[in-house]
Amino acid sequence: MKNGRTLVISPNWIGDAVMAQPLLQRLKAQHPERPIDVLSPPSVAPVWRAVPEVDTVLETPFRHKALQLRERWKYAQVLRARGYLAAYVLPNTLKYALIPWLAGIPRRVGYKGEMRYGLVNVMHLDDTPPRPMVPFYAALALEPNAPLAPAPRPRLQVPDERIAAACARHGVEAGRPLIVFAPGAEFGPAKRWPPRHFGELAQAILVQQADARIALLGSPKDRETCDEVVAHAGPAAAAMLNLAGQTQLDEAIALIARAAAVVANDSGLLHIASSLNRPVVALYGPTDPEHAPPFSDMARALSLRLDCSPCRQRECPLGHHNCLEQMEAPIVWKELAPMLAR
Repeated sequence: MKNGRTLVISPNWIGDAVMAQPLLQRLKAQHPERPIDVLSPPSVAPVWRAVPEVDTVLETPFRHKALQLRERWKYAQVLRARGYLAAYVLPNTLKYALIPWLAGIPRRVGYKGEMRYGLVNVMHLDDTPPRPMVPFYAALALEPNAPLAPAPRPRLQVPDERIAAACARHGVEAGRPLIVFAPGAEFGPAKRWPPRHFGELAQAILVQQADARIALLGSPKDRETCDEVVAHAGPAAAAMLNLAGQTQLDEAIALIARAAAVVANDSGLLHIASSLNRPVVALYGPTDPEHAPPFSDMARALSLRLDCSPCRQRECPLGHHNCLEQMEAPIVWKELAPMLAR
């Protein structure tokens, strides 16, 4: 089975999947002859379809948080037939480590996680304190305790025809500058820059670039937040496209690939923009920009570095949310304006 395959079991979050992509760059460099398959939740699969090192994306058929041991055994037999030589288990849960073990994959690499001795047989020890996410995942391509080499940057690729199709479907005119806002964040309200600040920023953009189009991207859960942004945008609202909940993830990726710049909270869409090498202004409040920074050639990670941050809480434990409330629109505009003036 010299020419077998490699399996990567994806994280469950969009941003984590993006930040795991450098692992695949290392794996492909080590074994260019081996196809790499990714087993991914359906919600994350469009990210992996934009990863050039991936041969096949397999979507998990399991319910969220359910063990489903019988279903995992059946699916493992499907994987067994594909002839994998190695599996890289990126989620830290026991249930995902079961799959390559049940499939009889001889080399099973991952972090200790939920005490997965035996299920993972090439075990790396979880970091205390944790490393930034990109080198954390990329280290799995090395032997445990090997000296750490600088990790590659995450990279996604989107064909031009897919970008054109997404723009045509959602009303983004050719030749018109596109700025993307990502006002949502899955982690919780503490990570969201206030909608009124986004609205004020939109007005500043339109003063400098009157022909710009501003697209608001996010999931259906972000629709209300994006509606608030539009409500605070004043005359700039006429230039905004509120697409929260209106795009599939693959379309959102394509629109971001077309963007002249992206302004985003610490979220999956931020890391997609970074991996597409778009100019990015990344807004950090309760989270640490050193843990998951943007990697674009033109990127600014903004944090007020208050004494109470990063608290890593879903809601502000002090009730004031100053880490993002006090990051007013002129602070962000100062970083964004040079990107748009290029």
